[in-house]
Order: sequence, then C-alpha cells, then structure tokens
Amino acid sequence: MKFTLQYPGELAQDSRDFFTPSAIRTIATAAEAAGFRAVAVSEHPAPSVKWRQHGGHDTLDPTAALSFMAGVTDVIGLMTNLIILPFRNPYLAAKALASIDVVSGGRLIVGAGTGYLRSEFAALGVDFHRRGALLDESLAALRAIWTDPEEPRKGAAFGAVGPVCTQSPVQKPHPPIWIGGNSAAARRRVVQHGRGWMPVIAAPELTSAIGTQTLSNYVEFGAAVRELQDQLEIAGRDPSDVDIQVEQHVIDLDDATAVSRAAEDMKELERQGATWMAVRVDASSPSAALDYIGAFGEIFIRS
Repeated sequence: MKFTLQYPGELAQDSRDFFTPSAIRTIATAAEAAGFRAVAVSEHPAPSVKWRQHGGHDTLDPTAALSFMAGVTDVIGLMTNLIILPFRNPYLAAKALASIDVVSGGRLIVGAGTGYLRSEFAALGVDFHRRGALLDESLAALRAIWTDPEEPRKGAAFGAVGPVCTQSPVQKPHPPIWIGGNSAAARRRVVQHGRGWMPVIAAPELTSAIGTQTLSNYVEFGAAVRELQDQLEIAGRDPSDVDIQVEQHVIDLDDATAVSRAAEDMKELERQGATWMAVRVDASSPSAALDYIGAFGEIFIRS
C-alpha cells in the first residue's frame, strides 16, 4: 500500500492556519520525510457561502498550491484530488497541469472528476447538466494536446483554428490520470483514459450529497474493483497497471486498539484491490498535523 497525504485544512472543522507559506512548506516536507508517496489538494474555486456554512471546506487553487509544494520538495508526488476539469477550457487545463509536471520534474498525478456543487457551476458559467460530457471531452482533449499538441483540437465550446504551441509535460506520454467517482461512468473513464481510480467508500448520506453511486462497505468496493478489472481486461489492458486509491480517516494513534483495527482495515482494503490510501490527519493545528504525520509514518509506512 502506498500513502497519499490529503493536505489538511480542507474539512469544515480544520484550522485555517494551514493556508500560510510556512505551514504548506512544513507539512509537505514532513510528508515527504515520513514516506508518503504523494501529497494531494482538492478544488472548489467558487463554492457558495451556504455550502461552506453547512459542512463545506476551504481549498487553495490546486495548480498554485502544488506548484509551491513542488518548489519545497524533491521526490514526493503532487496530486490533484480532485481537479474539476469541466470548469476549465482544456487548453488552459493542459497548460497549467503540464507546467506543474515541468516545475516538479515529472511528479504530477492528475486526479480528475466531474464536480457536484450546482451553485459552483452556475458561478463559473458552466452547464451543470453537461458536466459528465464535458469531463469526457476534457479527458480526451488533454491526452491529445499533451501527446500531439500541434494537431488542433475542438470541442463543444472551444476550438483551435490551427497548430498550437503549448507546454509539454515531463512524463511521457503524459502525467497519469486518475478518475474520481463511484459510478459506472467513472469506471468507464478509467478504462478509456485512466491509470488510476479514486472511489469513495462512504454511507449513502455522503455519496448522495456528492452525486455518486454508493459503495458503503468493503464488499461493495471489492465488487466494483472486480467489475473494473474485468472491463480493463476486455479492453486489452492489464488491471495491475491501474492504481486504486481509497481514503483513510483520522486514527487515534495513541490508542493501540484503534491502530490495530486500522491496520486490519488497510489489509482488507488491499485484499479487495486498493493500492493507495489518501490519509487525513489531525488538522486541529499545523503542529498537531506534523505530529500525526510523523507518527503515521513510523507506524504504517516504515514498519
């Protein structure tokens, strides 16, 4: 199992002290030192105040935050979890993401999704009902722009009129694309475009709020993994080449029983097909997060 640090400060109850240069630098370098394979940031460019006041969370722009982290780290991967591609013109997305890959020396992992906040789509002038089609269009366009940039690409609301000079990523043929979401459409996108899948194992209350199919337990998760593996094989792809990342919530690392239970859960998730785990940490303060990162590394990564 490989571990991603989900950058703290992105839950409603988290301290806002994480959004300073010193905190970002310290947290990212601590994650690298502890053995985390990636650090991830999410995205909400224009969420409503109502959403924020009812359990929503703060974020930084992922391209800016990951570029900063690239400059203060050496080897840790830089992941968008998730970037909402329907919000962006594919040429702008291709340029911004390739730039992260360049300034990091080829460490970008593109976790992409459709988004789910209707009001946010309205604020950005994007048709909420077309978000799935826009994601499909963007995924195909991104790969094409990165691998054959001079071939003009066109979509429903964009179109190059001739060869375009754009930024090429370091990773070839392009940075790995991981798809977020539990639906059959998400798994189809993994087969067509992805090197990873990022499902959410959660109760129906949460999955319905973010507009995705419910995978409420390990059995349902395992069944969905096997469906994906079957689809990959039918498409002529090796399922072992596709990573699967799930989420680990905060553990009481001082409680031996809780640690043991978490270790067993991780083993079961690995048996069911998970290869990566996005870890949430104690985000009551940057110092608490640093303590958690160090202890988690000692218990689960280096042991």
